[in-house]
Amino acid sequence: MQNILSDQSGNAIALLPTLYVVWSDAVLSSRELKTFQDFIRRVSWLDENDRQMLQAKLSYNAPPTREEMEQWRLAIKKNINEDTEYNSLASIGVDLAQNRSPKDIPENDQIKFKNDLLTLEEDLGIIGKSAIYLFKSKHPTVTTAYSTEEAFDIPKLTSMLDGNQQPLIKEIKKLLSDPTFAYVDPADITAYRNQVLDWCKILADKGYGAVGYPKAYGGSGDMEAYFTVMETLSYHDLSMVIKFGVQFGLWGMSILSLGTEKHHQKYLKDVGSLKLPGCFAMTETNHGSNVKGIETTATYDQNHRTFTIHTPHLDARKEYIGNAALHGRMATVFAKLIINGQDHGVSAFIVPLRDESGSPLTGIHIEDCGRKMGLNGVDNGLIAFDQVVIPQENMLDRFSRVNENGEFESPIASDNKRFFTMLGTLVGGRIGIPRSALAASKSGLTIAIRYGDQRRQFGPEGGTEVPILNYRMHQRRLIPLLAKTYACHFALQYVTERFLNRTEEEMLEIEALAAGMKSYVTWHTTATLQECREACGGKGYLSENRMDALKNDTDVYTTFEGDNTVLFQLVAKSRLSAYKEQFENMNLFTIINYVALRTKTSLTEKNPLIVRNVDEKHLLDPDFHLSAFEYRENDVLDSAAKRIKRLIDEGMDPFDAMNVCQHHLITVGEAYIERIILQRFSERVNRTEDKDIRKVLTKLCNLFALYQLETHKGWYLEQGYMDGVKTKAIRKMVNQLCWEIRKDAVPLVDAFDIPDPCLAAPIAIPS
Repeated sequence: MQNILSDQSGNAIALLPTLYVVWSDAVLSSRELKTFQDFIRRVSWLDENDRQMLQAKLSYNAPPTREEMEQWRLAIKKNINEDTEYNSLASIGVDLAQNRSPKDIPENDQIKFKNDLLTLEEDLGIIGKSAIYLFKSKHPTVTTAYSTEEAFDIPKLTSMLDGNQQPLIKEIKKLLSDPTFAYVDPADITAYRNQVLDWCKILADKGYGAVGYPKAYGGSGDMEAYFTVMETLSYHDLSMVIKFGVQFGLWGMSILSLGTEKHHQKYLKDVGSLKLPGCFAMTETNHGSNVKGIETTATYDQNHRTFTIHTPHLDARKEYIGNAALHGRMATVFAKLIINGQDHGVSAFIVPLRDESGSPLTGIHIEDCGRKMGLNGVDNGLIAFDQVVIPQENMLDRFSRVNENGEFESPIASDNKRFFTMLGTLVGGRIGIPRSALAASKSGLTIAIRYGDQRRQFGPEGGTEVPILNYRMHQRRLIPLLAKTYACHFALQYVTERFLNRTEEEMLEIEALAAGMKSYVTWHTTATLQECREACGGKGYLSENRMDALKNDTDVYTTFEGDNTVLFQLVAKSRLSAYKEQFENMNLFTIINYVALRTKTSLTEKNPLIVRNVDEKHLLDPDFHLSAFEYRENDVLDSAAKRIKRLIDEGMDPFDAMNVCQHHLITVGEAYIERIILQRFSERVNRTEDKDIRKVLTKLCNLFALYQLETHKGWYLEQGYMDGVKTKAIRKMVNQLCWEIRKDAVPLVDAFDIPDPCLAAPIAIPS
């Protein structure tokens, strides 16, 4: 060390920067050692003392100490000009040698001297332009300079997201910020369940539970407000949300939707005030999605004008019933109606479960489902009925009833249509659940993105550490999910509006929309929260930052209110029905036009110039995005219909044909829903008047579209709709959009306006 820096060291000092770099990773490889030793022996401008001294510094047996390495670095740093733009270690080495003993290097040999040093750098695989920052105090880069900006009015975007419900949303957020709603430890399951019940009582006292019921029964007849309450509460404890939804949604709305005036008058006020806690008992151990197959029976006795509710065996017990284990006093029970030995299909009945003291009534057997992955503040239970007798008036008889003569009657002649009409009245749950799930996504993204903006890690040599949100891969992990969350927000607003203003003719389409959005959004939530957890590293694994609660509590969203895979098949079947109806209503002329249009579309969009078009203007063109989504939607629907028909024509049973094509049907449902989401997002962007907000939403919409095209690139490549050069360009554009949106990411999650007491994550709340 002393020899290298002494006045007698000659030109050896020129190799000090390179020597420091090869030892800086604490390991000198055999290749590096041989390359360095060969160089020392080869160059003419080192004398024998230089060679011996350098060889001594290249010994595996005596590597430089940490203190010695630091002395080398400081010595180099002291002897170079901080403001000089060095391109290599060689240029630093030349400066060091000239500053130490300039006469040792004849002027005519300086070029060779520097070239020799450059050759050594190259042979060692050192990128000198980067390595020089080991010896500088500052290292400015594009990555380090990038940061959060407020390029738009955040409160204005919040108002846009909230829409006409903003006063109610603010009111609920203020309530949730009260210390009364401080989170409790979910480990004590009894205390947790009691706290959740108390929270629901507070909400009921405020009138939020009954808000969707008619004014005559304590409500305001405002279903939009009910959905808003459910979504806003979902920024807080999700057990509270589900308990709220079971009581005021499933239990109360089943009475409102399936019952008649006598039921409304008798029950709704007490349900809305939580004076009468209840359950929604549909799912059985052996039957979940297949509601038509449930085995609980309701046998009518004309002599006594009663129904006998009975569970024929253990696997026919009502299972996973919210409010059943502790608090429910009555339940809407779905059972097969039996009259004189004849099965008339599924109907709904109000069945008492407990007396005023909370003890189960005669014939009612209840078990606690116990601890679950999440939502442990909800008391799920199993219910079995042993010949439980209820009066005739307890049948919810809007769509089916037993007349005075003991005969079955219904205003809907078709058993299938009656069954699906009955379930269709409960489609609101499939709107409330994805809105709740999306609120959880917003919470997770707010935590992860804020943390990514604050958390610094690594950085360029000689420079400061960089916020992890500046790293391109970190952006790739979170920002497309942020774009998708915004897209789903506007699509859910559209589906809610369609449901609230529905007509009878639209119900099948709206049911399919609700089922598809429920599946798409809850799967998105599951994926988003997992990515957010990982993006927060160990901090995301700490319960104090709430990722575990968000992940565990929303996991079941993918299977309740209908298993997502089954629901997407429902969507596909709805699309196939519309497809079939479209052709049944066509005459020869319209069929010819349809085929001509499809042929024209295919020829236009598969034009080689379009298939390979990588122009930025084209890639960011909303018409291109929508055309690509529509092409996929129509093509997979067309091919699914033809495939099923071909299999049936070849003699396959229709049930088997549908089973063979099941994965194809899932794609049909997904493609339809993605097109709806893009279309609604794009339309909302186009209606945005504020130019700054419109600019950032346009980028989000572009990112959503291109990210989905990238996700499905295999399909587009198979179809010849895009060439490899175009999918590569799309990937590059996704990266660029993530980079551009990064500076807006924190303001975009701030626009969700989630109260800090609801987030309750230290890593997301500025100190």
